[in-house]
Amino acid sequence: MTTTGAHQDATGDTTRTWLWWGRRRSIALDVGIGIASAVECAVEGAYFAERSGTPTALAVVFGLLVGSVLTVRRRWPIAVVLVAVAVTPAQMGYLLTVVGLYTLAASDVPRRIIGTLSGMSLVATLVVVYVEMENDIRDVPREEYVDPGAWFIPTMSVFVAIAMTLPPILFGLYIGARRRLMESLRERADSLEQELSLLADRAEERAEWARTEERTRIAREMHDVVAHRVSLMVVHAAALQAVALKDPQKAVKNAALVGDMGRQALTELREMLGVLRAGAEEERKPAVPLAAVGAAAAAAAAAAAGAGDGVGSASIADVEVLVGQSRQAGMVVEFAVQGEVRAYPAEVEQTAFRVVQEALTNVHKHAAGAKVRVRLAHRDEEVAMQVENGAPDAADGGAPGPDLPSGGNGLVGMRERVLALGGVFVSGPTDAGGFRVSAVLPTK
Repeated sequence: MTTTGAHQDATGDTTRTWLWWGRRRSIALDVGIGIASAVECAVEGAYFAERSGTPTALAVVFGLLVGSVLTVRRRWPIAVVLVAVAVTPAQMGYLLTVVGLYTLAASDVPRRIIGTLSGMSLVATLVVVYVEMENDIRDVPREEYVDPGAWFIPTMSVFVAIAMTLPPILFGLYIGARRRLMESLRERADSLEQELSLLADRAEERAEWARTEERTRIAREMHDVVAHRVSLMVVHAAALQAVALKDPQKAVKNAALVGDMGRQALTELREMLGVLRAGAEEERKPAVPLAAVGAAAAAAAAAAAGAGDGVGSASIADVEVLVGQSRQAGMVVEFAVQGEVRAYPAEVEQTAFRVVQEALTNVHKHAAGAKVRVRLAHRDEEVAMQVENGAPDAADGGAPGPDLPSGGNGLVGMRERVLALGGVFVSGPTDAGGFRVSAVLPTK
């Protein structure tokens, strides 16, 4: 059996292991106690040799060996107590008995074993004290003899036995319980520290996820606001190049449209960048969540889009304006509305507007000259939109389509917007060689 670590609770862990002690101070303490116990047992062994007639040298050597057993009290506390009980009849090993019982009680030895060995030590001490006191009284000369009474020897024997056994046992139990409590508190503190570390890691992961989401949101807003106008500018510029020599009046009209759209795009960019720059400056002062910046950017994007279209904010009602702008760019667009037109939540209105806007932008980029059908359907608890174009045909537009770059983020952004509101988004090519974008948004 081993102890609970009494030799480790004072200065903490060490980097070097000294057998079962763990610290040099523990070695010094146990070796010192062992030497003191060996000297005591040697002296008591010499006294026992005088009374029993055994060789003194043998008794002294025996006492040295018995007393030195106390050095291994932390490793084998049961063996130390058994040796102490065994040499009790020789009236040696008082320090061995006291320290051994304390170490036994403070160790992780089961309580039943502690109780059994303590009882054995108590009985052995009681018997030896009783016999020794009777012998001492018997050796008193008759003329000096005073009868102490029949109760004296038993009472004193019990008192001495309890005094040598009970205090070290109680003190050892107290120290062991205190040590185990400290160990449990230390383990609990370690577990709490680990839990806090995990919570901190999770919080950092959530914060990073939120930052990534907001960056994506900002990028989507900027893409939706700017890409449509820039695409129309490129389309009008291509038309301007085609008719510049043939129809100067139409070329002047297209040039004016390009200028207006360019100014609108610049205004929207300035507003978006202004919001982001203001958010960055605020982050350098007190910490401002990126979500606030993203929300502000979205608001600025909606305001900018509305300002450019000449209406309040991006909504389903503005889809007709988008269709008109595409028609001005030379696109053949069929626009149809089904159901009763009514107001919807702002996020539904804006998402529906952005889906149609991005779909028309993609037609300008990838299907120049294709005919387009835009349908809106107002239903009981949802609103549906569909933008479908036929196969691209450069001849319909009178000139090859403009070479518009594509970042591949339009469909991704539309899908993210629709799914964020719990809607359904479907896109893909048609059997006729065109492309279809459909979305259904819940309104409640």
